[in-house]
Amino acid sequence: MIVLKGAEVSAKIREDVQKMLGELGGIIPKLAIVRVGENPDDLSYERGAVKKMENFGLRVQCYGFPADIEEETFLRELKSINEDGDIDGILVLRPLPSHISSKAVEEEIHPGKDLDGISPVNIAKVFSGDETGFAPCTAEAVVEVLKQNQISITGKRVVIVGRSMVVGKPLSMLMLKENATVTICHTRTQDLFRTCKGGEILVAAAGRAKMINHEYVGEKAVVIDVGINVDDRGKLCGDVDFEDIQDKAAMATPVPGGVGTVTTAVLAKHLVRAAGMRR
Repeated sequence: MIVLKGAEVSAKIREDVQKMLGELGGIIPKLAIVRVGENPDDLSYERGAVKKMENFGLRVQCYGFPADIEEETFLRELKSINEDGDIDGILVLRPLPSHISSKAVEEEIHPGKDLDGISPVNIAKVFSGDETGFAPCTAEAVVEVLKQNQISITGKRVVIVGRSMVVGKPLSMLMLKENATVTICHTRTQDLFRTCKGGEILVAAAGRAKMINHEYVGEKAVVIDVGINVDDRGKLCGDVDFEDIQDKAAMATPVPGGVGTVTTAVLAKHLVRAAGMRR
């Protein structure tokens, strides 16, 4: 089985970003990362994103707010970040505390700065095939992994396990745009094993540690693992039992070191795109 490493894809995206930066005439785009609370996963992602932006030669500023910040106050702060002319793109770390309306945040963020595709405008653009919008970075990262490894999507049977608005649903639209035949599976899918085995490309985005084993994987399938979980030994793992599928799959992404690495590279690419669109 060939291991599809995210670092190699990220390096190729970095080359694209450098070319795009050259077209901006010396302007260095700036990202705002907005975080509420001190969730360890958020802090870890924030550190990784800051490192990636700096590695790509981009600017980044982090805005951390207390977990108990009032919704009205937070939305006012977000509006201020929206209106800052020095900021080209915004990433709001989610999930937000329950007392802050996700819908209100999604509607407040400026579509042109919404790098992770959460605003209604960008969601509509993704579902209508409008390339001027921003798709969620993780969903787009899956497509990048396939394309950068010269894995054809056109005409392929793609099975996606998971129907969230972060990965499953937008990814299905991106795959359809690439002329794939797409099936979305979820907790109520009957005969899940058989459906998954029919996929030439299988994307695991269910949020359940090591859920996908060899019984779900068709012969010589390409398996893309989007999951980020912790197993019963406290180790980071994906939705795929990576060791168990090695004799079945043709290619697969590891966790860590797979799609997650590419997601932050896509974020950087979106930032430079957003900066170019504003000028």
